[in-house]
Amino acid sequence: MTFDKLKQFRCGVYTLLGNGKDALFDLMDAVLVTRSVYSFVELSISPVFRRQWSSIYEAIEDSLPPRFELMQLYITQLPQTEPLVLAGDHTAWSRPNAATLKDRTYEHQAQPMSGAKPVTVGQGYSTIAWIPEKQGSWALPLLHERITSFDSPITKAAAQLKLVCQHLLQRPLSLWDAEYGCASFVKQTADVAADKLMRLRSNRVLYGAPPPYKGFGRPRVHGDKFKLNDSTTWHLPDQMIEVNHSKLGQISLRLWCHLHFQQSAQHSMHLIQVERTGEGRLKQSKPLWLVWVGQQIPVLSEIWHQYLRRFAIDHWYRFLKQRLHWTLPHFSTPEQSECWSDLMPLLSWQVWLAKESIKDCPLPSPKGRG
Repeated sequence: MTFDKLKQFRCGVYTLLGNGKDALFDLMDAVLVTRSVYSFVELSISPVFRRQWSSIYEAIEDSLPPRFELMQLYITQLPQTEPLVLAGDHTAWSRPNAATLKDRTYEHQAQPMSGAKPVTVGQGYSTIAWIPEKQGSWALPLLHERITSFDSPITKAAAQLKLVCQHLLQRPLSLWDAEYGCASFVKQTADVAADKLMRLRSNRVLYGAPPPYKGFGRPRVHGDKFKLNDSTTWHLPDQMIEVNHSKLGQISLRLWCHLHFQQSAQHSMHLIQVERTGEGRLKQSKPLWLVWVGQQIPVLSEIWHQYLRRFAIDHWYRFLKQRLHWTLPHFSTPEQSECWSDLMPLLSWQVWLAKESIKDCPLPSPKGRG
């Protein structure tokens, strides 16, 4: 087995880290080899952690990983010839019992109980990740930052996308959930060198291009309304095709060009409706609404399928919390939480770079009784 890529990456990281770099590396190794742990300090009894238990907290307290230098190191690992696909989203680190933790905010978090409000108190983190595979669950974060109480997920994601694209050699495609499908995000990312494919909520209202000026009165800014949940407001699509997907069955695709939000009339978008029309258990599923904002839109039969790659970042959040123990510690300051969170992309990239040199040994699936 060869770990040349991983060794080179770890050497590059070591030169960038400042105080406590040795303890941080021991801590990361302990996380990678420890499958389950009940408390943060329990990582100190790992065989690869060669220090006493207090060094874990001292490393988090004294270290300040250079986030943007590490981002540039991650970017050097990206392919130079293949098209780049990025995905952005945010998640919550719930801290409802940390009454003395500064700068806590209300965050969205799904609750297991039916009827419970999907709200928690804690810290929100915004992430921009590279999606390396067309089919798979890998997401490699380039930036993973806390959303302060003076910021919002929209403004934070726009700033992250702009910063990442400034260091890329090619124009990427970025994928976004429905929360980012709004006029505010479109305007804040208008000058970013990236194409955007965003999902829309079904209650959104768009507008067509205004009619030609008639020579008197104020020129119209908007054309006819286009309500996604009211088919009587739809005009004939500019393109309509049928495709057969191996898993989803028959798919109907419709494209309407040159629509816009009311608050971003200067930014034209292309609207895509994805609807299952074939037989199957999901026959009555609601249509998926997407908007394309960017340069020349790709082929309709291919671009809609790119959006499915966005769900890889949801898998990374699950991996982050369940396997990398991200939300396990109970730090007393936001700075400690940010230092620990900066290690999460480092851990993910090390797993990715080592995957070709190790053998995957998943646990056997339980057999049914009969």
